[in-house]
Amino acid sequence: MAEVRHLRLAVLLSGSGRTLENLLEWIDSGGLSATVAVVVSSRPDVRGLRIAERAGLSTRLLPPGGQSVEGWSERIFRACREARSDLVVMAGFMHLVRIPADFTGRVINIHPSLLPAFGGRGFHGMNVHRAVLERGCTVSGCTVHLVDDEYDHGRVLLQRTVPVLADDSPESLAARVFAAECQTLPEAIQRIAAGMLS
Repeated sequence: MAEVRHLRLAVLLSGSGRTLENLLEWIDSGGLSATVAVVVSSRPDVRGLRIAERAGLSTRLLPPGGQSVEGWSERIFRACREARSDLVVMAGFMHLVRIPADFTGRVINIHPSLLPAFGGRGFHGMNVHRAVLERGCTVSGCTVHLVDDEYDHGRVLLQRTVPVLADDSPESLAARVFAAECQTLPEAIQRIAAGMLS
């Protein structure tokens, strides 16, 4: 049986921190072989930062304003290096970044659709679920994928489907997809820790 590594995670967020909260619950329950080494927020005064601070986690506030994508990305990944992060997890992080060579294949994102459908610039949050309903899809779901230098583009690592119900609103579909995300992201990280996903 493959040895399971204990991963040091850098979590990047821009908002409510629900995904961070879920990861911390999985870690606390023993279901995820990981430690959150640093939380990087692109915005001040967001709930995600408060969750991290309450949990006693190291936090960095790195807003993107007034700098190039390349310069801002370098600051983000410098913080990840300083925290000795094995894996960077985008958890409701609403920005495109440039992945440096030493982090290629070590940055993952969770997206609220079955990529490549309903991905790319502008497809985030309720925009995704509205588009799924407008298209008349009967299934949706979530995708954990490697992050590259394009929105929602890198290799798919793990997906989970959910049904789209006839009476769904964007909000009810979003809740069902988020429940799937809460299982799928920790599962993907644990598979990486166990060497089952490269």
